[in-house]
Amino acid sequence: MKTSIQIGKIMGIPIKLHITFLLILPVFAWMFARTEPQFGGFQDVEPELLRYSMGMAASVLLFTCVLLHELGHSYVAKKHGSDINSITLFLFGGVSSMEDIPRDPKTELKMAVAGPAVSLLIGSILIMIHEISRQELLFQDSPYMRLVWLIGYINIVLCIFNLIPAFPMDGGRVLRAWLAGRMSYIKATQIAAGIGKMFAIFMGIFGLFSSIIWLTLIAFFIYIGASEEEKSTEVSVILEGVKVKAIMSKEVQTVSPETTVEELVDIMFKYKHMGYPVMDGSKVKGIVTFTDVQKVIKEDRKNVKVSQIMTKELITAREDDDAITVLKLLTRNSIGRIIVKNDEKMIGIISRTDVLRAVQLLE
Repeated sequence: MKTSIQIGKIMGIPIKLHITFLLILPVFAWMFARTEPQFGGFQDVEPELLRYSMGMAASVLLFTCVLLHELGHSYVAKKHGSDINSITLFLFGGVSSMEDIPRDPKTELKMAVAGPAVSLLIGSILIMIHEISRQELLFQDSPYMRLVWLIGYINIVLCIFNLIPAFPMDGGRVLRAWLAGRMSYIKATQIAAGIGKMFAIFMGIFGLFSSIIWLTLIAFFIYIGASEEEKSTEVSVILEGVKVKAIMSKEVQTVSPETTVEELVDIMFKYKHMGYPVMDGSKVKGIVTFTDVQKVIKEDRKNVKVSQIMTKELITAREDDDAITVLKLLTRNSIGRIIVKNDEKMIGIISRTDVLRAVQLLE
């Protein structure tokens, strides 16, 4: 199931909306429309259509500012040579999908600060516009100027919240960058992630006891994010310098295009592998996996050939590629194995299991 929709590109970066964002947008619009005016809401605005239109405008502008926050990170990252795969807007904000987090503490510090700096700039400008109009008695008590104040205030809060030193938020990355200048990168990550997880636990407990469910949900996402990034960083550091040729399997069991699916199932039982390169002589024609087999009903397996169900567009690697690069390819494309080729000739295969076994041994 496709969970994100691409709506365009900015600076060459695909911008996506996650399904959770599409679900929460009308909820935010309703909340803003029902919030009392002293808190920046539009409960007193008439007619009702204008009230809910202002609520929707506030929701769209809020997430636009979240997108600009993420673009701040992405701009600095691209400026320092990092590739950004996409920016996705989720239920609780935006996430930049980055090829690599720079290991240079100074670069990571600049990237981490860029997002909150954008939020602070937007918030300061909007609040300044609101104050000037109020002093000049322009648009007095106008719902439009209330919208300006609301979005400005939220951006200031967004800036402050993101600077809390709890990994993986921006403040946590600032903390890691500062620590990385004084100890190993992996140790700095572990400390920053540990603080982030403790912060998430306290936030979650507070959210439960105060019956603020959304606070507990944010705490959950912070805890998961800190744990995943900690493990991801550990794996990246452990696999530094490890090449594909050191961990790939050179003895590869293959099948021919004429092999039936029924015969393939027998081969899978015999060799205990879940995927096989499809070879026509010395040429690789594709790869067939257990997932492909599952698409064929049992009664048809003796009549359907591997050539009919195999994946023909292959993702391949070279023996001198870095193991961490291959792991990212496996993860990004949700596949279990990659064929290793040298001058169009298959010389091996590397699976997710091969990479994770190498991580376990090197740990």
